[in-house]
Amino acid sequence: MPIKGTDYIEMYVGNALQAAHYYQSVFGFQSLAYAGLSTGLKDRESYVLEQGVIRLVLTSPLSSGTEIGRHIDKHGDGVKVIALWVEDATKAFNTAVARGAKAYLEPTLEEDEDDGEVVRSGIHIYGDTVHIFVERNDYSGTFLPGFQDWETSFRPEPVGLKFVDHMVGNVELGQMSYWVDFYEKVMGFTQILSFDDKDISTEYTALMSKVMSNGNGRIKFPINEPAKGKKKSQIEEYLDFYEGPGVQHIALATNDIIHTVSALRERGLEFLTVPASYYDVLIDRVGNIDEKVDALRDLAILVDRDDEGYLLQIFSKPVQSRPTVFFEIIQRKGAKSFGKGNFQALFEAIEREQAIRGTL
Repeated sequence: MPIKGTDYIEMYVGNALQAAHYYQSVFGFQSLAYAGLSTGLKDRESYVLEQGVIRLVLTSPLSSGTEIGRHIDKHGDGVKVIALWVEDATKAFNTAVARGAKAYLEPTLEEDEDDGEVVRSGIHIYGDTVHIFVERNDYSGTFLPGFQDWETSFRPEPVGLKFVDHMVGNVELGQMSYWVDFYEKVMGFTQILSFDDKDISTEYTALMSKVMSNGNGRIKFPINEPAKGKKKSQIEEYLDFYEGPGVQHIALATNDIIHTVSALRERGLEFLTVPASYYDVLIDRVGNIDEKVDALRDLAILVDRDDEGYLLQIFSKPVQSRPTVFFEIIQRKGAKSFGKGNFQALFEAIEREQAIRGTL
């Protein structure tokens, strides 16, 4: 099932207008498109933001008793749609359903009078999350049919985000293998990495994870499940507050993580921190790197190395009231891995936040 890349990510949120302002002012996303009352919609409105090739859609209901409202009531703000850019949305849908996927959206032709047409289709994945296949070969518009261009005078400087590196899903205990099989058999993905509770654990908590990737390597979906521990793990905390499986975090790539993280911190995004001692042995652990260790220490950026290079990464605190969805900022300098050497420090940082929240 050939997939070209991530087309867009749609989040259902309580107040799309205010959420759009947050992602503009903090993350530096730019206004792109809008759909709502002025475009003929009566039940919802959506604001579309972009930075690099990342497109973020923020959608809210306009009345009570809607599917969108029920999703927000159950999960809080969270990811509903992971849209995948494909050559043929009808073929992708038919192939997925024939291989066992549950249909969400039958192949649907959507047209704009001046800009052409788009075909979209969709399938269910874990929890209430869905994949939408987007075929836009004959479309020249800004985003999708039914949306109008949205330009604002408020255009904060972008922070250097380029594309979606990966998206992580949390599923219930015992369900990780099911979803690994789903992505292998239905979507044609392959497993490229696996971590167990010996790799990702502390004295109190643990998790297990497998990383699935499509053929061209542009789409990577780590899938986590909790492992048994003495206390409640971050995955269990997520499942409790999200009230089911869903997208845990979105990893956004940058070419200059020091600039990006510095800008995000200045604009108020809060990140997890690690002890200063992490940096005392950093060079001994990962070898020579281009960045100055003091700069990484000041920003709490983590570093790890694999056989092909190294990566730099940092994780935000949750970006809504519930301790659920957060963001990762990542810069790869050859490395294809996911920071296994940072798991211990990261887990301890998350446990400190859980202890503050009283959910450990």
